[in-house]
Amino acid sequence: MKRFAVIGDPIKHSMSPYMHNDLFQHYQIDARYDRVHIEKGMLETGLELLKKDGLAGFNVTVPHKTDILPFLDELDPLCKEIGAVNTVVNENGKWIGYNTDGAGYLAGILKVMPELKDKKTLMIGAGGAARAIYFTLAHHGVETIDIVNRTKVRAEQLKAACPYPVQTAILSAEAAEQQLGEYDLIIQTTSIGMSPEIDDSPLDVTNIKENALISDIIYNPLEPKILQEGKSRGAIVQNGIEMFVYQGALAFEKWLGLMPDTDRMRKNVRKQLGGN
Repeated sequence: MKRFAVIGDPIKHSMSPYMHNDLFQHYQIDARYDRVHIEKGMLETGLELLKKDGLAGFNVTVPHKTDILPFLDELDPLCKEIGAVNTVVNENGKWIGYNTDGAGYLAGILKVMPELKDKKTLMIGAGGAARAIYFTLAHHGVETIDIVNRTKVRAEQLKAACPYPVQTAILSAEAAEQQLGEYDLIIQTTSIGMSPEIDDSPLDVTNIKENALISDIIYNPLEPKILQEGKSRGAIVQNGIEMFVYQGALAFEKWLGLMPDTDRMRKNVRKQLGGN
């Protein structure tokens, strides 16, 4: 039996086992996917145990996405640029790191906005997920991605680190809210609005233009407050299920050489979250 896992701290909330174990059953693959709790500061010890167990691959979630870099044998080029890993493949005993977060986000957003490159984009946040999305969109050829972040310095660092050509202005929340009508796509990458803090929103979207797309990487709740408010003003909305499903599908493909049924994955995740 091949063994796979997701590591993180906390980890009990992860939906990944539901998604991957269902796929193993569906494709009649003799494999199992588990949650493995590795506390921050205990990564080296935890990874030694995983290596002894001979895992075929694993996912990495917070707070280990950056800390794991020195423990891997190789890094995919884009993953190296992003500086964070969410997927590890065991190739003949060598651990190779990938980042499917950005590519997963891109796959999901192209379903609703196929002509993405010339769309003026505003990104909320400058953390790890934002970095993967920002680099991937810039690599894809998106021309303008402005950033609003609570800490301006972190947004400036993100802008400076990007190796791909992209026009970026760093904005305060007030400035972003005032000029929100200029944007075709607003990407929400922070944890603001995630359960249980469901009454919080990272930005006032009163000035959003009709038919703009608001994309939030949160999927619990299924419709965070910023999406509710955007929808009430005529915006198109997308929650984080698409990114979650596609990053998982891309990891599955890297492990097993098979691109799984994303519709099945999506339905399974929605079912687990109590949605339809």
